[in-house]
Amino acid sequence: MSDRTLETTEHTATQPESETKGSFDFAYWWDRVGILLVLIALVILMAAMAPNFASVDNLLNIARSIAINAILAAGLTFVILTAGIDLSVGSTLAVAGVVSVLTAVAGMPTPVAVLLGILAGAAAGLVNGLLTAYLSLAAFIVTLGSMTYLRGLAYTMTDGQPVVDNMLSFRDIGNGYFAGIPAPVVIMVIVYAVAWFVLERTRYGRHVYAVGGNAEAARLAGINVKRVITSVYVIGGACAGLAGVIFAARVVSAQPTAGTSYELDAIAAVVLGGTSLMGGRGRIAGTLIGSIILGVLSTGLILMNVPFFTQLLIKGAVIIFAVAVDSLKQGPLRLHRRAATPAPRG
Repeated sequence: MSDRTLETTEHTATQPESETKGSFDFAYWWDRVGILLVLIALVILMAAMAPNFASVDNLLNIARSIAINAILAAGLTFVILTAGIDLSVGSTLAVAGVVSVLTAVAGMPTPVAVLLGILAGAAAGLVNGLLTAYLSLAAFIVTLGSMTYLRGLAYTMTDGQPVVDNMLSFRDIGNGYFAGIPAPVVIMVIVYAVAWFVLERTRYGRHVYAVGGNAEAARLAGINVKRVITSVYVIGGACAGLAGVIFAARVVSAQPTAGTSYELDAIAAVVLGGTSLMGGRGRIAGTLIGSIILGVLSTGLILMNVPFFTQLLIKGAVIIFAVAVDSLKQGPLRLHRRAATPAPRG
């Protein structure tokens, strides 16, 4: 197939499909304006209601608190853009943190300990990707199983007990500062800058959108669909590994319970940020905004002394809201695709 045909197919698959002339496109405008307006309104509300919410120290604490979930969500954005899912990122975070701490405690150099933690996450993602892409297993089931065995692996490596090292060699990754900005926030910004460039400015990014938009059309256009699907799980696992290293650095210990239920917040951030669970639609900038919304909401509720169980109720409502918005966006899109599909002959 010619390069022109491939480029045309990629272009079609990656477009937001908002060109329904003469009508208001809810999906198009929500993706670009809606979620940002929600964030602005939430910040104004919390600044008015929550004590000390707008102080510089509190804003820095919010930024630090969202970094881990935002990095998890960045990796999950790649997965969900291909219409996949990864429920194991929380357990992957725990395993990566354990690997990095045990390596550092064993006397290995700091760069090696950090790199091994990230590679542990990437390896977990590789297993998920291979099982999903090459054995055609349902991603939900594969990653649900991974969530369980990886958690068991974290407990096994630590004998079920935290491994604490107050002099952890890479503790500054979680607790240090760069030019007055918390180190986790700097790392988060770098991750999102790289993710944005990959998705928006590279051929690989167009392939990710194409596979999520229509895997069969992508295959016919010459894209190696299985390789792309495998790679996004590796990226998701690597991001979870990095998040695990940061978490371990913050608490200067390997915690086998780390990351429990983090996958739910990460998925909520991705969907709230405008990435469709059906694949092929979404922007990494939206994921960052979704992560900030969840962080602002959590911190504001804590400052207002809202009981923990009430916080769970509100977070659950936010997740349902995000899924409902995604469903509303998909309605016009399905109609658009159906109208664009040629009728069968004869």
